[in-house]
Amino acid sequence: MFSRIKQGLTCLFSKYNNENDEIVKEILSSREFIYFDKMSDYDKIHSLGVYKKILKDDILKNDILYLKLGLLHDCGKGKVTLLRRVKKVLIGDKVLEKHPEEGAKKIAPINRELSFLILNHHGKPEDGKMERFQKIDDK
Repeated sequence: MFSRIKQGLTCLFSKYNNENDEIVKEILSSREFIYFDKMSDYDKIHSLGVYKKILKDDILKNDILYLKLGLLHDCGKGKVTLLRRVKKVLIGDKVLEKHPEEGAKKIAPINRELSFLILNHHGKPEDGKMERFQKIDDK
């Protein structure tokens, strides 16, 4: 419950600091960065936080695909309002629930392996790395 309130406050009042783009550009290609840049401020803040947690994970920190996944896993959401986010939590939202498919479509022409991970980042984990990623993303 507390984490949902924190998410709502972050969505309402936080502004992504564009100075963080330098960190992001060290990991993403210029084509991948285009999709990060199009994300909402909230999703950029969330994704950068996931990325920083991945850097602390003994296994994932050495896998460039998971570092990129941390930054781009929600790129399929587009610009999402707080109201739509609340709706998804309370009763579901078909558009938001399709964000892995939308993100995978965007990234597939650039990086097929990353696209596969984006597509499956909410599914049943096939391996230990994805399971670790999901635990980080859910925090």
